[in-house]
Amino acid sequence: MKGQELVIQRSFDAPRDLVWKAWTEPELVKRWWGPKGFTAPVSRIDLRVGGAYLNCMRSHEGQDYWSTGVYRDIVPPKRMVFTDSFADEGGKVVPATHYGMGTDYPLEMLVTVTFEDQEGKTKLTLRHAGLPGEDLDNCRAGWNESLDKLAEVLAKK
Repeated sequence: MKGQELVIQRSFDAPRDLVWKAWTEPELVKRWWGPKGFTAPVSRIDLRVGGAYLNCMRSHEGQDYWSTGVYRDIVPPKRMVFTDSFADEGGKVVPATHYGMGTDYPLEMLVTVTFEDQEGKTKLTLRHAGLPGEDLDNCRAGWNESLDKLAEVLAKK
């Protein structure tokens, strides 16, 4: 896959099953998806190989950013692999330029998330492949802010 691969590892003070649910149950995803200052008013998940997701992130200015993808591999609660694309409200894939971003983004990227037991905690490894090099730092910041929100959600469970 063309582009850079972002790799983030985090440890969550929660059991693996709960962290898995936070990634696979729309009502939980809506509580953490998106960077700081963003909300996620919509999350639809068809959790099966070949099934799709559609998520919406809303900025504090009210701008919606839709993303969609197809699940390529699912091994509960150990691993999920899915494509990642910018989308419109109907789930149709659109170029990043639709949201004012650069032309270097591919129409489809690949995300792999693994979940490992770690003495009552969960080690999560996220790999996001296909990112343009010039946006790697912004993507890293966005994912880390989202994962910070995930940690807060898990702490309340």
